[in-house]
Amino acid sequence: MTHILSPLPGTFYRSAAPGQPPLKADGEDVAVGDVIGLIEVMKSFHEVRSDVAGSGINFLVDNEEPVMAGAALAELR
Repeated sequence: MTHILSPLPGTFYRSAAPGQPPLKADGEDVAVGDVIGLIEVMKSFHEVRSDVAGSGINFLVDNEEPVMAGAALAELR
């Protein structure tokens, strides 16, 4: 398994806006550079891009969950 880590501390969001579908759904394949979520820090949103490719993404944190820098957000097979 390969993990996608949070680049900074903040609140993790799986979609670009409330009511929109997640940027990546559980089980989807991920390519290098794909945006898998957003981290909000002090009202500023930062894209979380995958630096690895893999299949079957499995999110390890919930939408709107606080995360620390370096925390595993998702895993890929």
